[in-house]
Amino acid sequence: MELKRLKDELIQYGKLAGQKNFTPGISGNMSARYGEDKILITSSGSANEYLEDDELVVIDFAGNLIEGSKKPSSEKMLHVEYYKQRPDINYILHMHSPYLSTFAACKTALDEPIMPENIFYFGKIPLAEYGLPSSEDLVLKTAKYFKDYNVILMANHGMISAGKTIKEAYLNLELAESYAQVVLQTKLLGGASLLTEKEIEEINSLKK
Repeated sequence: MELKRLKDELIQYGKLAGQKNFTPGISGNMSARYGEDKILITSSGSANEYLEDDELVVIDFAGNLIEGSKKPSSEKMLHVEYYKQRPDINYILHMHSPYLSTFAACKTALDEPIMPENIFYFGKIPLAEYGLPSSEDLVLKTAKYFKDYNVILMANHGMISAGKTIKEAYLNLELAESYAQVVLQTKLLGGASLLTEKEIEEINSLKK
């Protein structure tokens, strides 16, 4: 029953992400922590918006296929490492949403204090150095940010979002994508007016 629930969640939110154009074509991958030492992950070549049950497979923390007939996503070790470092995280979405991917392609972190919501939820969205997709190098460069951030840009690639629940992971993605869009549009108007250090402190005090 747990496996069916996890599959249903990934299918539901994969479809939602696709409808919002966060995961065009066969780009990106998703996963869920399954039990203490397994991961349910999308298979290689699957499209997140159109997932079917047999396109979700189970792997262990060594990346070995445990259940399913299809090949796990080639980015599986990126997911494994995130789960290893963050026991509080249960879902991971790796997407190529247009606005976040634009900043990733420009090797530009989203770290300007512009909007209270983004300061409150993210602090900033860091940029991991470029690594060849599916490589150990990519995992090592991105993993530097796993302990402190739930949303990370991957240079010339895309982004990764994590959460305790799949709704949280998805909403992190949605909010971050909107933030990237706003930042980009402020450039057209000559640049945003940044919040002051005092204003940032006041926003962060709301967390207490």
